[in-house]
Amino acid sequence: MEQRNKIAIIVAGGSGSRMGSTIPKQFLDLSGKPVLWHTVNAFVSAFSDIRIVLVLPEVHFGYVEPWLHEFNTTANVTLIKGGETRFHSVKNGLQEVKTPSVVFVHDGVRPLISTSLIRACYEAALTKGSAIPVIDMKDSIRQVEGEGNKAVDREQFKIIQTPQTFLSEWLLPAFELPYDPLFTDEATVVERQGHRVHLVPGEEANIKITRPLDLTIAGALLKEKNL
Repeated sequence: MEQRNKIAIIVAGGSGSRMGSTIPKQFLDLSGKPVLWHTVNAFVSAFSDIRIVLVLPEVHFGYVEPWLHEFNTTANVTLIKGGETRFHSVKNGLQEVKTPSVVFVHDGVRPLISTSLIRACYEAALTKGSAIPVIDMKDSIRQVEGEGNKAVDREQFKIIQTPQTFLSEWLLPAFELPYDPLFTDEATVVERQGHRVHLVPGEEANIKITRPLDLTIAGALLKEKNL
């Protein structure tokens, strides 16, 4: 199978307001390391030759500089200043993609991503052009319409995760489009270019840490994983 350069654009722009913390959530302690450290480590563990592009507010650079050297032996880590929206942050990160590559775009606050899912996304993107991890909905859902609401079939819906993974020749042109508030993730941007996105099975443990309970769950899952 064809081999490609691998670049992980890890977006870490959150403020931590929902955590009720003065420290942004991506830098909170998780089993002795910052949340974002675990995220970076997962990608470095998946591919020793991967390039890491960390996109975050410039005022947060000081949070990551003390531990970046831990990854210098195996991966090239670059810090990039974030933009006003996720779209603009990802666009800033994409300036670092100079050669044909498989590009992963991942939430910095998903620290429990497995190396096997990262590798599966890479393989799928090579053959399909893209790989978007998804999991099934467990809860019943209802659609709100004005003052009323109705039950809908949850089997027709999926929960989207990251890393959203693409060939660079799909992703780079898509991000030359003008910004649209309907661009909620990278898949929506690529779809606007006329590409069909390919879904792959995600992981229940690949949770996004946004509230204190999520950090508690992540700590328990990490402890279980390391037993």
